Amino acid sequence: MVKKRKYNKEIEAIDLFCGVGGLTNGLKKAGIKVKVGIDSDTSCKYAYETNNEAEFIDKDITEVKGEDLNKYWSKKSIRVLVGCAPCQPFSMYANTVKEKTKGEKWNLLNEYLRLVEETKPNILSMENVPNLANKEIFKKFVERLKALKYYVSYDNVFCPNYGIPQNRKRLVLLASKYGEIALIPPTHNKNTYMTVEEAIGNLPPIKAGETCKTDPLHKARSLTPLNLKRIKATPYGGGWRDWKENLKLNCHKKESGMTFGSVYGRMKWESQAPTMTTLCIGLGNGRFGHPKQNRAISLREAALLQTFPMEYEFFPSQEQAYITKISRHIGNAVPPKLGEVIATSILNHLQEYKV
Repeated sequence: MVKKRKYNKEIEAIDLFCGVGGLTNGLKKAGIKVKVGIDSDTSCKYAYETNNEAEFIDKDITEVKGEDLNKYWSKKSIRVLVGCAPCQPFSMYANTVKEKTKGEKWNLLNEYLRLVEETKPNILSMENVPNLANKEIFKKFVERLKALKYYVSYDNVFCPNYGIPQNRKRLVLLASKYGEIALIPPTHNKNTYMTVEEAIGNLPPIKAGETCKTDPLHKARSLTPLNLKRIKATPYGGGWRDWKENLKLNCHKKESGMTFGSVYGRMKWESQAPTMTTLCIGLGNGRFGHPKQNRAISLREAALLQTFPMEYEFFPSQEQAYITKISRHIGNAVPPKLGEVIATSILNHLQEYKV
């Protein structure tokens, strides 16, 4: 996406809340060296280090000090700090469940800010759910960055505009000590959006509960006999509203359940997938039904829809990997393609200011 350019200093990044390395991988592909990723989920270590040539530190962000980060940046480098704090507290769903707003995760954004204050990186980026922009905690976050003499920009990004085949919206913030900074213009439009078919249409067909013989990550969850009947009764692009009454769940027959129209739905080849979640391989968790085959999407399909490359390794032995754990890793990740867009924006900014 970005041409090789020469800069006066080395550009080095640290990735907070790194997970299995989606954001890191995008930065790496664009040409930004990531020195270390930090996350409290040790099960992400193998995937992060194997695919990204960067060290993984298993540590809770509240225990990380600025001096811990400073030792990874070279003294004369352009220091970049990136991260995506766990987004569950800021999601739309969390607003409907009061208890969700009271957890420790609400404070993770402030922990990110604390590390900015302690390390004063030259450039920083943060990615999260769009709803965060409406929260007082985010407004104070931006105000504090400006008080620290950062130029700040943020926007709610529609991911198909950048070649990501899912109807995902994300808040992306960029901040710089050098001058005005912004995300690059969209690379795609409605006529060129990446589709479900382009992302996963060439994979071998498999059945529910099966694993592809040539690709152990192309593995689909099994279905109960009743759910198998349901997916067979679901037309192309359809959902549970298309079923006969004897197949419908009791909750969907109630007025309160009528609004959940996307669950048990099939995707369309010519459209974009829904947002990949930690439960995206489950038929009843959203519109995660395969467009044509009678099953939910596989782990491989979820990874490709998240723009992970085919060669990305999630566990030492993909055959023995726990399907729910990999699903969580994939759903929690920043799409690598979005990471590449963020990195390209940073590199263009540095070129503009001749850093």
